[in-house]
Amino acid sequence: MPRELITLQVGQCGNQIGCKFWDLALREHAANNKNGIFDDALSSFFRNVDTRYDDPVEIPVGNGKGKIKALKARAVLIDMEEGVVNEILRDKTLSELFDTRQSIAGSSGSGNNWAQGHFEYGPKYEEEIIERIRRPVEFCDSLQSFLMIHSLGGGTGSGFGTYILSLLQDHFPDAYRFTTAVFPSEDDDVITSPYNSLLSLRQLIDHSDCVLPLDNASLADISGRISGKSNAEPTYDAKGKKVRPFDSMNSIAAHLLLNLTSSMRFGGSLNVDLNEITMNLVPYPRMHFLVSSVAPLLYSADPKSVNFPPRSLDQMFTDAFSPSYQLIRADPKRDIYLACMLMVRGAGVEMSDIRRNIERMRPNLNFIHWNQEGWKVGHCLTPAIGQRDSLLCLSNNCCIKDTFQDVVNRFKKLYTRKAHLHHYLNYMDKDVFEDSLDTVRSLIDAYSALQHRQAPAPPRLVPIV
Repeated sequence: MPRELITLQVGQCGNQIGCKFWDLALREHAANNKNGIFDDALSSFFRNVDTRYDDPVEIPVGNGKGKIKALKARAVLIDMEEGVVNEILRDKTLSELFDTRQSIAGSSGSGNNWAQGHFEYGPKYEEEIIERIRRPVEFCDSLQSFLMIHSLGGGTGSGFGTYILSLLQDHFPDAYRFTTAVFPSEDDDVITSPYNSLLSLRQLIDHSDCVLPLDNASLADISGRISGKSNAEPTYDAKGKKVRPFDSMNSIAAHLLLNLTSSMRFGGSLNVDLNEITMNLVPYPRMHFLVSSVAPLLYSADPKSVNFPPRSLDQMFTDAFSPSYQLIRADPKRDIYLACMLMVRGAGVEMSDIRRNIERMRPNLNFIHWNQEGWKVGHCLTPAIGQRDSLLCLSNNCCIKDTFQDVVNRFKKLYTRKAHLHHYLNYMDKDVFEDSLDTVRSLIDAYSALQHRQAPAPPRLVPIV
């Protein structure tokens, strides 16, 4: 039975990453589905419909041998500024992929204010949001997960996005809630982003099942290393077309999501569903933030645009645990691993090679004493487009607390001066700030306690006299 995934693209950043995600997903499935058959792999992300009707008629996957009529993405597009959503719906390549009855576009924006997005637009659009989400849910045979894509720096993605997360928990409690959350960099041009980030982080702790944090600084660094240019310099693809400034960063995030979902879409010797990720990598409910890395690094489906030479599997394993390949600024090898998952893609990879590399890396990694064998391995035979082999590493590591501490420190710089506070107090009580700060600090303390917890001494044998 097919297992479906519905994406929720919220705010400008979420929709721009989502646009890249769907573009690459179409290319990936086209490369592996030469006969135009609507099979289980396609049905995870797409509906097959007959568009001769005003409300396109659903064509079930059936025995997986029917022809594709027209594809509709299992996606909901949401933004309080209409520009990005309208641009996607007018795009020559992607416009027909999206159902306009599964989108909401406001006109005034959230003013980079978490409180306005959460407490004004959330309740205002609640019924409309539920209906927009219920529509793709009813077309699913076995909905496995929602995947939200948003950023924490602005107002819509952070405030409205986290409000929608709470709605998902209330109305669709049986579906997993995965979140790809982009953390702003320290030099972010939104002056209130420290407030928005902290308030959002508290909601992610309470309402998400699994969070994949990304940060703009790391994505920009990786993009610059791949292209050999800073993100401010113009970049061109293999056809000479100019790439927009954040396109390469958004594509890196899109590649992460395609690798994450590869095993639920394609066959392999060790398939991993999204629910297995939470089961194996989240030992405590609130500690569901996973540090991610991808090797080889790429931001295009065209291998000619990547400056790096082809990587061997051994080199990819080494890279995946290197600080420069992490999608947040962190060095997991300096902290304690609670668990780690490796998703390998490529038909030429043998399980013996994966096990050998795990044993090779093991002495350099510090796993917590009660989970020394905390590895989860997936192997998808279908490679990423343009690649022979690739590797996604997800780790639940105590190094994530440093990212949270940075959020707290940036928040306190503004909060102690009460700067811009009045914009938020128009929509909420001051206690919301204090409660959010306490919740995030509590999580930091929990990770710190695990990091410094030592293995109990073995029991002493007392001779019987």
